[in-house]
Amino acid sequence: MASIRKQKSGAWRVQVRRKGRTVSETFVRYDDAKKWGIDAERQIDRGETPTLSKVGKLQTFGDLIDLHIDDMKDVGKPPGRSKDATLAMLKRRLGSRNMVELDRERLLAFGRERAAEGAGPMTLSIDIGMIKLILSHAAAVHGLPVRVEPVDLARIALKRLGLVGKGKERDRRPTDEELEKLCAHFDGNPRQIIPMSRIIKFAVATAMRQEEICRVTWSDLNTRTKMLTIRDRKDPREKRGNDQRIPLLSVSGFDALALIEEQRAIRGNEDDRIFPYAHKSAGTAFTRACQDLEIEDLHFHDLRHEGTSRLFEAGFEIQQVALVTGHKDWKMLRRYTHLRPEALHAIADKRAAA
Repeated sequence: MASIRKQKSGAWRVQVRRKGRTVSETFVRYDDAKKWGIDAERQIDRGETPTLSKVGKLQTFGDLIDLHIDDMKDVGKPPGRSKDATLAMLKRRLGSRNMVELDRERLLAFGRERAAEGAGPMTLSIDIGMIKLILSHAAAVHGLPVRVEPVDLARIALKRLGLVGKGKERDRRPTDEELEKLCAHFDGNPRQIIPMSRIIKFAVATAMRQEEICRVTWSDLNTRTKMLTIRDRKDPREKRGNDQRIPLLSVSGFDALALIEEQRAIRGNEDDRIFPYAHKSAGTAFTRACQDLEIEDLHFHDLRHEGTSRLFEAGFEIQQVALVTGHKDWKMLRRYTHLRPEALHAIADKRAAA
């Protein structure tokens, strides 16, 4: 019979001595230890080498992170870029910790450290939520006796301290003058390879994200219907296959289809993308231009806000704007909408003329 003993850490160590062979494993749960011991004895009796248990090897929070990632990949839902970055950070900071060490005090200390390094309330809220997700996954999917209560208590404490909370909604919109200065800056630079002024205008005209702009292809364009398909559009619920067709409008001060046609003149055969450039390079160029022109606190993503707001100012209803921006939760769409009061005059005039 296999020998099973409880260790000081709370884990269960099972040792099998059979036919002159000795093998051992450590498990978090007693039932897992017992099952592995029986299976190991049977394998030795058949002349086989006992296989190591995937669950039995779990010792640290980093092991649980790896387990979660592997499980999500198995079902075709690997972590996206932002989630992957958060998991990597958590593994660096807490990965070596034994699971029983992730108590309220340790998580509270982690939150204080992150806040001292500059992590805002929303960022820290995402971090704590990810920790709970990893532990909940281990408990629900694999039956591991991990506790999520310390995470909930740590969140309450961090919220009371003002370190966890909702992020401050940005309401920064570029002025017409700032957009003109940026476009003139790029157009006047002969060494600028990326047509940034066109990309800026296109971002405002379509309310598309920086990465989406540099990913759409000529194959996804229908000039007859003035429609463009965006593949795998970002969505918190669906990471893959979330394709969306959007109309190419000319109501925001810029004509989206005309901007695409301007790209046709420099189209290459080796790349099917309409804007065949690295989105990070475009973002870097935008940031540097803002610094050179002393335009403060303006991000490329603010152009998406601007495009969304201009759609509302053009008189579109919220459900119509969502067909362009891709928002499935209309409440989320509200935070991207910052109308200028003077725009109401134009909307009122359009309604009066109708």
